[in-house]
Amino acid sequence: MTTQVVTRFAPSPTGFLHIGGARTALFNWLYARGRGGRFLLRIEDTDRARSTPEATQAILTGLTWLGLDWDGAPTSQFEQRERHAEVAREMLANGHAYKCFSTQEEIAAFRDAAKAEGRSTLFLSPWRDTPESQQPDLPHVVRLKAPREGMTLVKDEVQGDVTIRNDQLDDMILLRSDGTPTYMLAVVVDDHDMGVTHVIRGDDHLNNAARQAQIYAAMGWPQPVWAHIPLIHGPDGKKLSKRHGALGVEEYAAMGYPPAAMRNYLARLGWSHGDDELFDDAQAKDWFDLKGIGKSPARLDFKKLDHVSSYHIGRMADDDLVNEIERFLAATQQPTLSQVQKDGLSAAMYCLKDRAKSLPQIIEKAHFVLISRPLDRDEKSRKALDDVSRGILTELTPQLQNASWTRDTLEAIVSQVADGHGLKLGKLAPALRAALAGRPVSPSVFDMMLVIGREETIARLTEAAAD
Repeated sequence: MTTQVVTRFAPSPTGFLHIGGARTALFNWLYARGRGGRFLLRIEDTDRARSTPEATQAILTGLTWLGLDWDGAPTSQFEQRERHAEVAREMLANGHAYKCFSTQEEIAAFRDAAKAEGRSTLFLSPWRDTPESQQPDLPHVVRLKAPREGMTLVKDEVQGDVTIRNDQLDDMILLRSDGTPTYMLAVVVDDHDMGVTHVIRGDDHLNNAARQAQIYAAMGWPQPVWAHIPLIHGPDGKKLSKRHGALGVEEYAAMGYPPAAMRNYLARLGWSHGDDELFDDAQAKDWFDLKGIGKSPARLDFKKLDHVSSYHIGRMADDDLVNEIERFLAATQQPTLSQVQKDGLSAAMYCLKDRAKSLPQIIEKAHFVLISRPLDRDEKSRKALDDVSRGILTELTPQLQNASWTRDTLEAIVSQVADGHGLKLGKLAPALRAALAGRPVSPSVFDMMLVIGREETIARLTEAAAD
């Protein structure tokens, strides 16, 4: 019987959802969803000083915005601390762990002496093989009794076989002197208890995998499939930092990139399926596999993101785009849309989404359907409405009263009026744009006329002519 695939995303709630973490979550989500498996969410909140409810909520909000649904309720690593300690005690009982009574001063003295003598500073506890009968009743930590000879092998689906000499790994601490479990122990116990079959995470955890593999071996548990993915770098090839711009998912949401576009773009950051650059969720779930993940760091590229975003905006249903715009306005604390504005957006979307790279670009272009009279025109539009232009608008308005409201008819009427003044249509367009939109960025003047209709078009032209 084939085991159901179970993946997990396990962020620490110490801040926003990092774009690198979002991609890790996406890879786990795609792998599980594409195989009928389960995608779990675990909040690794053992660092009580830095973990906050606000940061946890930021992670949940970021994942929800990105469209990555998880199975079951999110779990808290901190709440499982008794289970972690129980496993450490079990390793004590079966001889795979021991109590270490060495003080911090003794450990520091050991390392200083080793450094002076040119030896490895890896701490070798003198308590490793001390019988329980000879152990003092003093504060202690619990350490893993790791093998000191041979190699630990990590079979990684991305990095290949990674071997680490056991004499380069110390007997790591499982329980601190206050009895609390360490992160390394907690991760293994949680992954085992949650039935995680595939651990897909950043390659900064690759060294951890060797240590964690030793815990799996000590407990006789099967190891998950490991897949350590390269990190994301900035456009300059260096590790992502604030100097590269947006680091958190919420920043991309605030810039108005649709979630579908972000999923597509993030999937291509470090993973490929032939030459396919643009795809939907169904294709991504069908295609995604671990073999397609490269070993080199991916580079953030906003031009590519804009290209991907433009593709998805162009393919979205008009009503879905209106809904995305509503979500965007709410997320950025902007005024909500009235029903009239939503209806206007839907009607105009055919001439708004072409070549738009983000939701704010659509909103800017849609200004003409979101406003009401009297129009508040910007400076450039006011300059376009000079005395000559207003005179032409006055002449044009009555000819539109009984005209057939089609693009061909409207173009013919406006062209005829422009010709009568020795002008080409392009020369009259700025004045019409100023009258209808009050902004220089808008669809064509004829699209605006068709969308707002005869009555509103004439009213706006009349208002502009009288200004």
